[in-house]
Amino acid sequence: MQQAEMLHARVQAARRAVIFTGAGMSTDSGIPDFRSPSGLWSRMKPIPFDEFLGSEAVRQESWRRRFQGDDTLTQAQPNAGHRSVTRLLEKGYARCVITQNVDDLHRRAGVDPNALIELHGNSTYARCLSCETRYELAALKATFEAEGTVPPCVCGGIIKSATISFGQAMPEGPMARAAEATAACDLFLVLGSSLQVYPAAAFPEEAVRRGAPLVIINREPTPLDGLAGLVIHDGIADALAVLDDLPSLEPSL
Repeated sequence: MQQAEMLHARVQAARRAVIFTGAGMSTDSGIPDFRSPSGLWSRMKPIPFDEFLGSEAVRQESWRRRFQGDDTLTQAQPNAGHRSVTRLLEKGYARCVITQNVDDLHRRAGVDPNALIELHGNSTYARCLSCETRYELAALKATFEAEGTVPPCVCGGIIKSATISFGQAMPEGPMARAAEATAACDLFLVLGSSLQVYPAAAFPEEAVRRGAPLVIINREPTPLDGLAGLVIHDGIADALAVLDDLPSLEPSL
């Protein structure tokens, strides 16, 4: 059986699939990945959370980077792979999307926010680290360009992009939801993740431990390829195109 046929069969048999996405999901939308030779980390060292907290200068450098690269994120559009993922949820084969991405493209592609679990946060807005007040980036950018700084929250707390930085604690709510979905899944489908970042990469390991089939679609090999029943080294949109003819399932009672 060819890989495309195997993928079709695995997904067609699923009713509670978990779709797990990483940076490779969004490269076709023009958003660079992190670890490749031309990725973001090859050009710009990430700022650890403790350095962000400990230095006003570092915080303003973080905002400078964010607003300098703002056009890449704001102009990016969901690609064919995002739309295929949305269809799998709408047709009833998958229950949720667990994503390491912070670009908001799954939601913009039509994924129900209640079915979207963002492990690393969302870069399209900011929050106060103390009182959790939400701040829109457009307003913060205007202030930064006018004053050269993003001031503290009205409560005095530090405002930060609503993403998880190196050294920052993972969000308890999304982690708990992801663990619950993984425990209940009948297929764990990885799309575009290097599976090198923990604790996120522990979810496919847990799915396999519980007996769920693991399918990995990623251009490069991952450390968990040996655990997967099917590994496809191809572009996500091309690989998922075989699923377009799947019928919608009757809602379960």
